Amino acid sequence: MKIDGISPVDAQLPVDTVAARVASSGQVSTQGAAQDWTSFHSDSNSVLSLTSQALSSPQVRQGTVDALRQSVDSGQYQLDPSKIAAAISQSGEE
Repeated sequence: MKIDGISPVDAQLPVDTVAARVASSGQVSTQGAAQDWTSFHSDSNSVLSLTSQALSSPQVRQGTVDALRQSVDSGQYQLDPSKIAAAISQSGEE
């Protein structure tokens, strides 16, 4: 899915981490178990905008489906059993 109008800089969210707070304060607390936590911040307008863009995207790429259907119907869509077997064996290696 492609979402237009979002640059990588805009998509980065500020992150607060324990390591960042320790680096800024120069102190590490040794009391209790050490806990790491992260908090993401974003304004609700950004979330609503991205949600509406995602929901308005078609779930089916109709052009691709129609092209494949036409290839199958006309007999032009050819399967290569050796390529299929290679893809299946490679998918098990991941």
